[in-house]
Amino acid sequence: MRKQLISVAAAAGLFAASYAEVGAQSNTYKVQAGDSLWKISNTYHLSINQLMEWNQLTSSVIYTGQTLTLANPKQNTTVSGKTYTVKKGDSLWSIATKNGLSVINLKNMNGLKSDMIYPGQTLKLQGSESNPAPPQNNESIYTVKSGDSLWGIASRYKLSVSQLKSLNQLKSDMIYPGQKLTISGSTQTPPSEIVNPSGKVDALINEAKKYIGVAYVWGGSTPAGFDCSGYLNFVFNNIGISIPRTVETIWNATKSVSSPSKGDIVFFETYKAGPSHAGIYLGNNKFIHAGTSNGVTISDMTLDYWDSRYLGAKTAF
Repeated sequence: MRKQLISVAAAAGLFAASYAEVGAQSNTYKVQAGDSLWKISNTYHLSINQLMEWNQLTSSVIYTGQTLTLANPKQNTTVSGKTYTVKKGDSLWSIATKNGLSVINLKNMNGLKSDMIYPGQTLKLQGSESNPAPPQNNESIYTVKSGDSLWGIASRYKLSVSQLKSLNQLKSDMIYPGQKLTISGSTQTPPSEIVNPSGKVDALINEAKKYIGVAYVWGGSTPAGFDCSGYLNFVFNNIGISIPRTVETIWNATKSVSSPSKGDIVFFETYKAGPSHAGIYLGNNKFIHAGTSNGVTISDMTLDYWDSRYLGAKTAF
């Protein structure tokens, strides 16, 4: 047990150090041993395409000690005059996504040292004038711009990533500047989801159970080791539903439900105030999650520990 605690503490220190390094260097990240573009993109809420383009990479190969930029170099620091007033329930991630920015860009232009924001706060939105308006009348095509991601475009036009990919017959999440994407039907639900809405839920639960027993790793987001939000992000992405990377941003990006149904995300307040742990509800008061003690496991929500810390349920469907 002592060795396990030391290992977790060391991993936490390494993960915290990487964030500290980003803060110290404003918008860059120094590659650590074991890193991959996929891991870095998930940690900092970016797409692999963005990282490759902003760093002029011709392949996904990176090396230890390499310095990567985490912000679009074409976005300068001139204030455009456009601002946003923070509302209750907002997060930096949701504001950045709506305005075509990365979280790093948004923090830099507002001089923020942490992700904490508060209702009534005014944030600069340099570059927001380039955001497209929602499609009107016969407008049904969007031209991909530098720094775009499928998640950002889908969110802007009230589509899921799976809907956007289906509309454009995309086999991966890779897009490129100048690419034309169909965005018509943004208020429609695909017939397959109407006829069998439980199909996605069953796929989600089956996917989630594949990783029972995988060890808990702070900052982990692959089957080599998961933390709770990394596990959720990985499982949902594998069935074609993109969600943010951290518990707080998942909480802010999903829709509240009065009581959990299979496939909903259940949230708990554990080591800090607010949502800090989450899992997938399986029914009958059971949920599957990546826990610090047993890794990916199924737990009972009626146990005192979970019952006393339960915050509520939300859906990503």
